[in-house]
Amino acid sequence: FQLESNAGAQEQEARGRGGRRLEQDGEAGAGEAGDGQAGDAAAPERFAERRNLEDLWLSAFPIGTEWGNIDKIKEFNWNFQNLEKALEEGGELYGKTVYLFANTEPQQLHVNGEQKMVFVPTVVAVDCPCAPSDKVGINYVQRAYEEILPMRAMKMSWVPYVPLEDRLSRIEGLKTKIFTLHCSQRRSALKHLKTERVKKFDYCMPYYMSLISPEEDHDTTVDIIYPLEPPIVCPFDWEMDNYEEFTDDLVKAEELPEDEKENFKAKEARKEAIDNMDPEKKKAFENIKFHKFYPVNALDAPDLSIQKGRLHQ
Repeated sequence: FQLESNAGAQEQEARGRGGRRLEQDGEAGAGEAGDGQAGDAAAPERFAERRNLEDLWLSAFPIGTEWGNIDKIKEFNWNFQNLEKALEEGGELYGKTVYLFANTEPQQLHVNGEQKMVFVPTVVAVDCPCAPSDKVGINYVQRAYEEILPMRAMKMSWVPYVPLEDRLSRIEGLKTKIFTLHCSQRRSALKHLKTERVKKFDYCMPYYMSLISPEEDHDTTVDIIYPLEPPIVCPFDWEMDNYEEFTDDLVKAEELPEDEKENFKAKEARKEAIDNMDPEKKKAFENIKFHKFYPVNALDAPDLSIQKGRLHQ
């Protein structure tokens, strides 16, 4: 019993000494933290705060970009703070209803000391109180005409953009004036589509019909009528066409091409659509503005030597 008692006393004394050492260590640690040394080392790592509109440009579908190149846009951390500032308080687009769509411009840029083809994203902001279009135009390289389709035929639509600071709010009560082009086509389903259908996405762009009527369009192209039997009617561009080549071609052609007849029909249909347009929508289109944004230079993105600017203001 005595041996057990002595052993217990020694154990308690050892615990006491250990406790006193812990207290001393704690006091020393507190003193160091007070000096701002150990306390700083133990502070949690801080991450940079995300900007309110930081992912806005990524929310806009890069229309007209081949599906295989869409992922290449994300190879670099592009910076569109110029777009963000334009939409924030004090910016030229602040408080306005804006519709955004993205696109890409392939550029040969210096990347890590060598030339590389880079797909540079651009964003077009359309300043208009109503949707600038519910249609898309498909310009095939191999064809001489443009195919006009409803956006829904290409699974595209304008959707509201919710800024970061509002994403915890109730969507029902949110009033946003920023809309981005959205495409619901699943990439995994592309392999089941016909090649011609997939190619339509590659040549697709939002379609905008200018309000300038054919009579007011200051075009350099005029229709020339040759008083022969039957008469020959052909377009001549006084800035682009060579007169001698033009007359030589007329000798070979001898009649108006069928596609020219379709062009005349299209002009009449366009004029009729403008005349029948809702007055408020027509007024909105008369004051429409397009702003084109290129990314600003960033440390982790290629230096852009391309021309930056807006289409018009």
